[in-house]
Amino acid sequence: MANDQRLPIDDQRPVEIRPADAALTSPRLNRWLEHLVAEKGSDLLLVSGAPPSIRHDGIVRAIDTEVLAGSDIESTVLPAMHPGARQDFHEAQIADSSYRVQGLGRFRINLHHQRGMAAAAIRALPADVPALGNLNLPSAVEDLASLQRGLVLVGGPAGSGKSTTVAALIHEINQQHARHIVTIEDPIEYEHTHLRSMVEQVEVGIDAPDFPTALRAALRQAPDVIVVGEMRDPETMRIAVAAAETGHLVFSTLHTTDVASTVSRISDSFPLERQNTIRQELAMALTAVMTQNLVPGKQGGRVPAAELLLVGYGARQHIRRNALQHLSQEITLTKSKGSFSLEESLAQLVRNGQIDREDALQYANHVDDLTTLLKT
Repeated sequence: MANDQRLPIDDQRPVEIRPADAALTSPRLNRWLEHLVAEKGSDLLLVSGAPPSIRHDGIVRAIDTEVLAGSDIESTVLPAMHPGARQDFHEAQIADSSYRVQGLGRFRINLHHQRGMAAAAIRALPADVPALGNLNLPSAVEDLASLQRGLVLVGGPAGSGKSTTVAALIHEINQQHARHIVTIEDPIEYEHTHLRSMVEQVEVGIDAPDFPTALRAALRQAPDVIVVGEMRDPETMRIAVAAAETGHLVFSTLHTTDVASTVSRISDSFPLERQNTIRQELAMALTAVMTQNLVPGKQGGRVPAAELLLVGYGARQHIRRNALQHLSQEITLTKSKGSFSLEESLAQLVRNGQIDREDALQYANHVDDLTTLLKT
C-alpha cells in the first residue's frame, strides 16, 4: 500500500460480517458457547455418551448433565457450518468451519466421527490479534517479522499456540511494513485489519475449494507474504516451498514436536523417489524452524516454551543429506544469530519463576541438557 494511503496504526475498524456468516445459526449450540465464553474456556467438546464439556487451562469440565447422542451433536452443529463444510462432512465424515455468533465472537468448528458417531471440538477464537511482545516468547522470535523471504515453519502439538504465534508475526509485519499479505486458512482464526500492509484472507471451503488451489491463486496476486494455515498435503508443501524459493516470505504450521521432526514431516510426505528432490528444494527455501508448546504456569494459565533454528549453511547441508539428527547441534552453533533450544527456553522460564522445575523436565526433549542448564 502506498505511503499516502496508509491507515493509522490504531485504526481498528470492525470487520464486516459476510452474508455466509450471518446465515449460519444454531440456538442450542449458542447456549453452550455462552457457557464457554462466560467461563473463559478455550474449547467446547461434544462427544456421544457424555455431557457437553469445556476446557479451561487444560482441564475439561462438564457444563450440563444432559448426556449427548451422536445424532444430537450432528443435528446441533451442522446448521452452524457453512455449506461446503456440510458437504465435506457428509462425504468424508470430517469437516472444519468457522462460526460467528453476535455478542459472543468467532469459533472454529471441527465436526468428526468417533466410534461411528458424530463428535465435535469447537475452539473459541480471540477477537483481537495479540501483540507479539505479549506472547512471552524469547525476543529472538520477533526478528522473524523482519525477514524478507524464505520459508518459516512453526511446529507444535495441537493447542500449542502455533496459529497465535504466526498471527502475531503477521500483525507485527502489518504494523511495521507496507507489504501485500495473503493468508490461506481453514478456517480463518484471526481477522487482520489493513494497517501499513494490505491483508487478504482466504478461507478454504468458502473462498477457495482447497489449499493448493488457494495457494496457486495467491501467487498470481503478487503477494510479499503468504500464510499457509497448515501444511496438510504434498501439493500444498510443494507450492509453498517453491514460493519461498522464488522470493516470497511464507509462514506455515505443522503438527510436530521439534525442529528435526518439523523438517522431516515435509520430505516424508512425498513418495520415496521424490524425497531427495524435495530435500534439496527445502534446504534452499527454509529460513527458520520454530517449535513451541504450552507449559502450566505457576500462577495459573499456560506459558509458551519454544525452540528456534535460524537456518544457515550447516543446517542446509544436513537437510540435503537427510542428516536431520544434527540439526540440534546447529541450534547451538547459531546461537549468536538468535537460535535457541527448547531446554534453554524452559530453563529461563524456571529461573524467571514462571513454571515449576518438574513441569519443565516433563516437557523437555533432552532432560539431561535441561538438568545441566538448571545447575548453572
